[in-house]
Amino acid sequence: MTAKIIDGVAVAKKIRDDCRGRVQRIVAQSGTRPGLAVIIVGSDPASQIYVRNKIRACANVGIESLRFDYPADVNQDAVIDRITRLNDDPAVHGILVQLPLPPSFDMARILHSISADKDVDGFHLYNVGGLVVGGTVFPPCTPYGVLKLLEHEHIALEGRNVVVVGASNIVGKPMALMLMQHEATVSICHAKTRDLAQFTILADILVVAAGYPNLIQPEMVRTGAVVIDVGINRLGDGRLVGDVNFDGVAAKASYITPVPGGVGPMTVSMLLVNTITSCERWQQQTFVPIFSKFPARVTK
Repeated sequence: MTAKIIDGVAVAKKIRDDCRGRVQRIVAQSGTRPGLAVIIVGSDPASQIYVRNKIRACANVGIESLRFDYPADVNQDAVIDRITRLNDDPAVHGILVQLPLPPSFDMARILHSISADKDVDGFHLYNVGGLVVGGTVFPPCTPYGVLKLLEHEHIALEGRNVVVVGASNIVGKPMALMLMQHEATVSICHAKTRDLAQFTILADILVVAAGYPNLIQPEMVRTGAVVIDVGINRLGDGRLVGDVNFDGVAAKASYITPVPGGVGPMTVSMLLVNTITSCERWQQQTFVPIFSKFPARVTK
């Protein structure tokens, strides 16, 4: 068996084409253009690349983007002050703080200071909690992109055994919750899981977001499984690889995503989708309940 390679670049292009049409309709109907504010703290090279890619993607579909750069030693209160002003800016429909933040920052405080109505990354407590009860406003972009890839390939989730390897707040946990909403039977594995292979071998669909290059080997994957590789790791020789041994696993799986060119392009595309959705919600005056707007707890 040779797996069908799921082309994330092609699927992302279709989504962005749709985004472009949605933006054109919004502008034609109201004169308003969706706006995304991106905040970056420090000079992490990977973060700089990610932010440039996001701003380029915004321009590609017609979203107005604003970029705010801060040095790594900035007082976090200055960043929160900027977020507060952006929360009140009617021209800004989405706010994104590029991660990681410097170690001195209280990441939870920063992320929770973003209004749930503009939290297009899906990290606000309201949106995270909404994943549990099925009422989130903005799904986290990477898990959202994974679901769109599965939907594009007409891969059914209902009743399927799905194993998620990796339990981060950004990918693993929300991914599991979103899969459960589609009535999949979900297991979550993480760094403390013993004998990982005994879980992965049972998966009809295996989603790997652990951050370890080539963690998943062919003998750990059931023949005919769908394998979604969220990991992206740079090796010493400069090559980018995922968390899955691509060549070996592709010989057993029915579908597999490549790295690069699989989940990565979808993450940025779903950020565009969330930003446009936010603009449409503001036009319709559809906001989250007032309790989600309480200011972030100030720590001494």
